[in-house]
Amino acid sequence: MRQHLDTRQALPTVVGEVVRQGEDLGRWVTSVRLGWDQLTAVQQWMCEQVLGITPAGEDEKPKPRTSQADKWAMHYAAAAQFFAREGHLTVPRKHIETITFGNGQAQRDVALKLGTWVDNQRRRAATLAPERVEQLSHVGMRWA
Repeated sequence: MRQHLDTRQALPTVVGEVVRQGEDLGRWVTSVRLGWDQLTAVQQWMCEQVLGITPAGEDEKPKPRTSQADKWAMHYAAAAQFFAREGHLTVPRKHIETITFGNGQAQRDVALKLGTWVDNQRRRAATLAPERVEQLSHVGMRWA
C-alpha cells in the first residue's frame, strides 16, 4: 500500500480497483476500515497517519445477519398475528404476512412467507424442539 501511495496515486477504496503483487489493495483497505475495532492502537495510528485510512462510518458497515433464532421468532410473531386476526392457522401456502419487527428507532416492516414457513414447521414436527411445538400449538397449529 505504501508503494502505491508513494507513486502519488489515490487510496483505492473499491474492491478489484487496484491489484499490486497479487494483492487487491481496495479489498485490503475495505477490510481495514470495516475491522477498525480489531486493530491495535498502533495499527490504527499507522493506518490513519501514514496511509490516510480512516474507520468506516456506521452507514458504511454491513447490517448484521439475522440469526436462526431471530428468524424463527419473526415467523412465530407473524403466525401469532395471523392467528389473532383470522382465528386459525390454516395459512395458504403462498401467503405473505407483514409484521413490524424491532423496537424503538430500529423498527421495520418485514414481509415473511408465512404459508411456506407454517407448512415447513408442520412437516418438521417430529424434529422441532418441544417448546416450539407448544408455542405453535398455542396459536392454533394443526399438526395433521
